[in-house]
Amino acid sequence: MSRSASASKAWAALERGLLLFLLWIVLMPSAKPADLVVGLFAAALGAWTSLHLLPPESGHLRLLALIGFVPHFLWQSVLAGVDVARRALSPRMPLAPGLVDVPVGFPPGLARNEFVSIVSLMPGSLPVGEAEASVVFHSLDTAVPLAPQIAEEEKRLRGALVVGERHV
Repeated sequence: MSRSASASKAWAALERGLLLFLLWIVLMPSAKPADLVVGLFAAALGAWTSLHLLPPESGHLRLLALIGFVPHFLWQSVLAGVDVARRALSPRMPLAPGLVDVPVGFPPGLARNEFVSIVSLMPGSLPVGEAEASVVFHSLDTAVPLAPQIAEEEKRLRGALVVGERHV
């Protein structure tokens, strides 16, 4: 392992340990010394485990960019939820369900998994498979072009999901 890779791994361990310890403090009803010692041990063990399950080289999230995506995500979720409810309650609203192969720029791996997980929370489309350069979505209405919508979401999330660097 090179010096920069070991420094990156050490930095990721420190960041993860700190985040886990802060979570411990938030969840604890008190800050007694014994609780803090147990929390430090649990955070260190959690950071060590996370480094083995999710190595720092696999990618990372940019938290501020992801937080900036939240208002858009909530608004799109409300709009999509209203659309799904309208389709379900209206006997005249035709459904044309089907599978749509949508090209995505994220390569298979962590960033694509995070992207697909976020997009799957928006009602109306559900990821059901993938290929090297695309993801297969189940759509409630194949007459509505899904690919441009997914491309727009990918463009918005491109700044928050980073491929192939460290993952905190």
